Amino acid sequence: MQDKLPIAIVSDLACPWCFIGKARLEKALDSHGLTDRVAITWLPYELNPDMPAEGMDRTAYLEAKFGAGKRKEIEIRLSEAALESGVTFNWARVTKSVNTRMAHMLVAAASTVQRGTEMKAALFKAYWQDGRDIGDLDTLVAIAVEQGFDEQAARDELTNEELRETVVGLESHAQQVGVTGVPFFIIDGKLAVSGAQTGDVWAQVFAQALEQQPAMPQS
Repeated sequence: MQDKLPIAIVSDLACPWCFIGKARLEKALDSHGLTDRVAITWLPYELNPDMPAEGMDRTAYLEAKFGAGKRKEIEIRLSEAALESGVTFNWARVTKSVNTRMAHMLVAAASTVQRGTEMKAALFKAYWQDGRDIGDLDTLVAIAVEQGFDEQAARDELTNEELRETVVGLESHAQQVGVTGVPFFIIDGKLAVSGAQTGDVWAQVFAQALEQQPAMPQS
């Protein structure tokens, strides 16, 4: 893996801009022929760490955070931003704002067998397109099984206190190093990119990163 460009991505599954940011990065990597030349690590972040375990009504949550009547405006803006990256949101199905702690644990568990990106994609789709409750243990176990994981093993990981503490520790570390919003990308441990950036920004970032990686073949 030492010949691959490491990209650490700090994100939250309940963050629509993180879904868009993932798609924009993947599109940029593909257009530059870099998809197979990067090693992506997913790091957890909770925009709402105090969200009740059972979640809450999404409209009520958005109104409390942004003001009454803002939900439609927010969703239109996100849908427009998502168009060029190929992401779609099914707003009618996203009825609940969820606690994402266990979902982050599932990504962390999948990452130990190099399946973190696939699990992240499955969870983004499950929540933003299928409207599934990714804060629910049984739902997460079902998603893990759909991704080829053993049912009991997935349940064990999602109830593993050591894994939970690891995720909390990673979230705390992100805040300590100055991550205040997501998505947040760290390329080769040196370059920081904040937000769901477009392809032209990524082109500049890749050029700078590859300059600092002389042994890495360029496309």
